[in-house]
Amino acid sequence: MTATQIESTQAVQLKASPLKETTTTLHNNLEIGTEKRQEIWGFGHTFNELGAVALENLPEAKRHEVLDDLFKPGVGENYTLCRIPVGASDYALSWYSLDETPDDYDLKDFSIERDRKHLIPYIKAAQQRNPNIQFSASPWSPPTWMKSHPVYNYGILKHDPKVQQAYADYFVKFIQAYEAEDIHISQLFPQNEPQRDQKFPSCYWTGEELRDFIKLYLGPTFKKAGLDTEIWLGTINSPLEDTEMTKDETTDYPVITETVLADPEAYQYIKGVTYQWAGKMVLQRTVQAFPELGYLQSESECGNGDNTWTYAEYVFNLFRHYFSNGVNGYLYWNSVLQGGSSTWGWLQNSMISVDADKGEATLNPEYYVMRHYAHYIQPGAHLLTYGGHAAGEATAYENPDGSVVAVMSNGMNHARDISIAVKGKNYQATVQAHSFSTFVFD
Repeated sequence: MTATQIESTQAVQLKASPLKETTTTLHNNLEIGTEKRQEIWGFGHTFNELGAVALENLPEAKRHEVLDDLFKPGVGENYTLCRIPVGASDYALSWYSLDETPDDYDLKDFSIERDRKHLIPYIKAAQQRNPNIQFSASPWSPPTWMKSHPVYNYGILKHDPKVQQAYADYFVKFIQAYEAEDIHISQLFPQNEPQRDQKFPSCYWTGEELRDFIKLYLGPTFKKAGLDTEIWLGTINSPLEDTEMTKDETTDYPVITETVLADPEAYQYIKGVTYQWAGKMVLQRTVQAFPELGYLQSESECGNGDNTWTYAEYVFNLFRHYFSNGVNGYLYWNSVLQGGSSTWGWLQNSMISVDADKGEATLNPEYYVMRHYAHYIQPGAHLLTYGGHAAGEATAYENPDGSVVAVMSNGMNHARDISIAVKGKNYQATVQAHSFSTFVFD
């Protein structure tokens, strides 16, 4: 058995060195078991217009280099799971839907023409590098004429049955239109963050509203259309943050997830659940109650645009939290941005920052967070059981080829000597202060 340590320090320099085989178990130890837990499907991000434009502003050679790094197998991040917005996300160039003709219940004016300018070329560039990428999709807002208030931000979907059916048909048309572009949508998440009335495109749903829409309209409409696109519950950001609660709101698990999944008629159409942001607080409970479903972390938390190492350490442990509690995959938000701001002024982090004037792309600390997981954990891997005094900053996986991967951080202000026990052998290594380390055992 050979073993290699791939380490990224706070100065974000990658270096590799062999581990030392030893018979000594140190106080800071990681014990990797052989019991397999959930399958790991992969990693990815969400395609957004601002990311596409940032890439378009790079010189051609540099643009291809970044795209290879994100999507080409074996190069960098090895993306295999990606999300597409249905209409505008909050990182669109401007807010839009795919049919803004009032009362167009037959959706005669439905069109994805706008997506052909930036989004679809971005997606096709990814497909050229990895034809096996699996795509999901979610809306941030329905068309404004379908909402209680005719605006992209705020409001709810009208309770009018004609509107509800038209919205289900809207999703079918989206999936079919993208299929005509050779982009297959494997999963649909009916609403991005249904518990948020946002300043940007959004739509508020109660658990009861989402349950009834899925069981009465969306599920039957997908079945009638003969789609093989799965319906997933998501993207769920429950429970609400304490700072955003009112006396009538609750942080408890049944707000969305259990309300929908406990209904057998709605449940029959649902194949998985996606969580993001504060949804991490109830992930474990959902996995325990519904272990037969698939799970994704659908949007990594985005920071404030400073792209600091400190925030990267926080994101590293988000990966650890989600995988140790049962998800099959992890999606970043904006992989590439120029300036980091949305069109309405929210600064956010990205893995790669574009300087169009200089024609450069800078790798930020969170690029290395994703790399330490996504570059080494292969699709089809399984999370392994693990323990020991160093387990609080680690996870371990077995790849389809039999190799074992341990991913670990050291958030302390000093280096730590650790030992790792795997498949009957013991290894010793040093992890530097404020570093990420990946260990591969072949």
